[in-house]
Amino acid sequence: MNTLTDTAPAPAPMGWFARSEAWLDSKGKGAWITAMILGFIFFWPVGLALVLYITFTNRWSSTMFAKSCRHKKSWSRHGMHAMSTTGNSAFDAYKADTLQRLEQEQRDFESFLERLREAKDKSEFDQFMDERARTAGASDEDDK
Repeated sequence: MNTLTDTAPAPAPMGWFARSEAWLDSKGKGAWITAMILGFIFFWPVGLALVLYITFTNRWSSTMFAKSCRHKKSWSRHGMHAMSTTGNSAFDAYKADTLQRLEQEQRDFESFLERLREAKDKSEFDQFMDERARTAGASDEDDK
């Protein structure tokens, strides 16, 4: 009868850098941030090296901004609820009238801005044509 005994290979000895990285990983983001700040305080190249290491090794790529992304998604979710009914018919009518009034004011303001731009363009064009006519008239008088 054959007996086979499996023995797990001994783990490779880790260097101080790998041990430090594993320790910081076990403590979480706060440890990395603290190490980075202390690095800047005591010897700025160490802090800079930690910033570059964290940035280029994508240590936090999936979780760095997870909370802020959730926050933005929740705001977009609330934006969709602005058009839904609340159950209070008086408030819903007031909200619909107000939104309609604001949309009309926005259209009126945009048309005002368009007319203002057209008027400015026309005055600039008229000024250009007047200057051109003056320079053409001055050059005609010089030719005589």
